[in-house]
Amino acid sequence: MTLYQATEDEKGLSIVPARYAGRWVMAGVVVLGVVLLGYGMVTNQRFQWDVVGEYLFAAPVMSGLANTLLLTAVSMAIGIVLGIGVAVCRLSPNPILSSAAWAYSWFFRGTPLMVQLLFWFFMAALVPKLVLGVPFGPSFFEISTNTLISPFTAALLGLALNEGAYMGEIVRSGIRAIPVGQTEAAKAMGMSRLQTMRRVILPQAMRVIIPPTGNETIGMLKYTSLVIVIGYSELLTSVSIIYSRTFQTIPLLIVAALWYLAVTAVLSVGQYYVERHFERGFTPHKAAKPAAAAKAAPVHAAAVALASGPEAELEKVK
Repeated sequence: MTLYQATEDEKGLSIVPARYAGRWVMAGVVVLGVVLLGYGMVTNQRFQWDVVGEYLFAAPVMSGLANTLLLTAVSMAIGIVLGIGVAVCRLSPNPILSSAAWAYSWFFRGTPLMVQLLFWFFMAALVPKLVLGVPFGPSFFEISTNTLISPFTAALLGLALNEGAYMGEIVRSGIRAIPVGQTEAAKAMGMSRLQTMRRVILPQAMRVIIPPTGNETIGMLKYTSLVIVIGYSELLTSVSIIYSRTFQTIPLLIVAALWYLAVTAVLSVGQYYVERHFERGFTPHKAAKPAAAAKAAPVHAAAVALASGPEAELEKVK
């Protein structure tokens, strides 16, 4: 909104836009800083932009990027499903379910993600073999833990279980944002608890759940870089293997950063459209423009006068 101030001239008072010198000074400082930063990045030969261009679409980098996207998508999908289950259990009147869900959330949110990744990767040191059978009886199937838990499996378990704890709190806050009257109305219609949650509560809660879920997805994209500690070949691991051989550390890290920024931009655009979809019906209508309101005023007044009955009132409006 533009503010105006009155000035006096030969013909009287006139309205001109207010001037804010401080805003222009700050804008100039910001623009100057951006220009200097861009100039320094372009002219500094140590950035080795030719090396960045050489490896930006290299096969190992693209393979690592594909693994990063796969790990992000699968971990988020599992995390969202787990989060919904944890949120429903946290809100359950059953004390055992609610306590178990609270303990799950407390444990996985209370320990560092890197520790969880290392724990799953070295699971064989704790449980050498996984056995399927009757408790304290015969076993039907067994497999080595090292064979079952590969670097990808360990990364998936660590990221998905950790994300499930955070998504549980996000979904729970979205559900609690819905008025209690919605649940009571669904019960009055004969819906079960599951039907109420699926048909009434969750569709309305999505408006609250989607924004932080989008942020969690972008965060998950960056958290995948932590799996470098267990040797899974994602984007950062791929570029680290290359610069450990060529000693071109900075340009290879720039390659990874550019791809992270590009994917984040795509995810941000997708989040915007998903949020706009779920905002339908909740966004207030824009106020009518003054000119349109002025044109509509006589018509509205005439309609009111006509509804009141007397023709004299209608003549006054005309």
